[in-house]
Amino acid sequence: MYKVRTYNQISIKGLDRFPRQSFEVGSDIAHPDAFLLRSQKLHGIEVPATLLAVARAGAGVNNVPVAEYGKQGIVVFNTPGANANAVKELVMAGMLLSARGIVDGMNYVQSLAEVKDPAEMAALVEKAKSRFAGTEIRGKTLGIVGLGAIGSMVAEMALAMGMTVIGFDPLLSIDAAWRLSNEVGRMENLQSLLARSDYVSLHVPAVEATRQMINSDTLGVVKPGAVLLNFAREAIVDAAAVLRALEGGRLSKYVCDFPEPVLLGHPKIIAMPHIGASTEESEENCAVMAANQLIDYLQSGNIVNSVNFPKISLERSPGCTRITFSNDNVSGVLGKVLSVLADNQVNVVDMVNKSRGELAFNIVDVATPPADEVIDAIRAVDHVIRVRVI
Repeated sequence: MYKVRTYNQISIKGLDRFPRQSFEVGSDIAHPDAFLLRSQKLHGIEVPATLLAVARAGAGVNNVPVAEYGKQGIVVFNTPGANANAVKELVMAGMLLSARGIVDGMNYVQSLAEVKDPAEMAALVEKAKSRFAGTEIRGKTLGIVGLGAIGSMVAEMALAMGMTVIGFDPLLSIDAAWRLSNEVGRMENLQSLLARSDYVSLHVPAVEATRQMINSDTLGVVKPGAVLLNFAREAIVDAAAVLRALEGGRLSKYVCDFPEPVLLGHPKIIAMPHIGASTEESEENCAVMAANQLIDYLQSGNIVNSVNFPKISLERSPGCTRITFSNDNVSGVLGKVLSVLADNQVNVVDMVNKSRGELAFNIVDVATPPADEVIDAIRAVDHVIRVRVI
């Protein structure tokens, strides 16, 4: 029986993915094999010795000590793309709100609450509506920074709205490239994108390389009057630099999903309460994907959408026992493990080995169940981190 401890409110559709005959799931599970969470911060939380995996129902994993867990052989999953449509739709809403004076216009209408005569109200509205005139987004250029699951969907949406779309992503994956329309112009650097864009939408993760990537220097080359949209993470934008760009006219609007005290009350800022992925459908998609990944890993050792271990899978060989082990990505480890199996007359039927950065992962199907002594010998091999028999 596998045990999964949940944090936060997880969609019932995700929880229902776990077969009850082989999984125990709950918020008070002792000795868990896995954590399933949304926003719970795991930094500083004691790591159970039994913990094998963590699945975050969402894309960002800044609430998980990923590197620390990797050193312990704990696989960390996220759910890229599961909330992409929800964020995409909010990006469109942000562009329209910034273009059309909608927020100010609605606030003005509400200020007329004391006017009781319909004719008088109609006259006031007609007189004031020119104050809220805006522009259309058709024909404008949208620059997308980060062309992953969300960025590529934003690009497709913008093209359908008649916009010109350009993008910058130095780490564009093959999968992402296949998803991307050939109508998207690819920029060689961030500065080139900023200089050409009427709207700039950010879709990169919050890592050290992207921390405050939008700053005084980069905003210094932005097209005058551009609109900046941040539905990624607050850490990638220097709020003080944005304020200066707004005051100087370099930016006309800043639309974000991450309100900060310094941003509130500014007439050129539209701040939302971190609702990018807060739709019923998005939360269900994330929970289902996270649950499926945990099930596959715990039952078969396969890894999909991990942020610290490589993507790896192996079809189960009929009648075989499966051994999985993680190790430091140094030469000779796999050979030593295979020697342990050979020395103990354990026949390898099939296997696969993958690495990612400083870590490697291995799936080995053997013809007969290995004795405890054999598994102990594998654990004793230098640089082996964790061993499982499935």
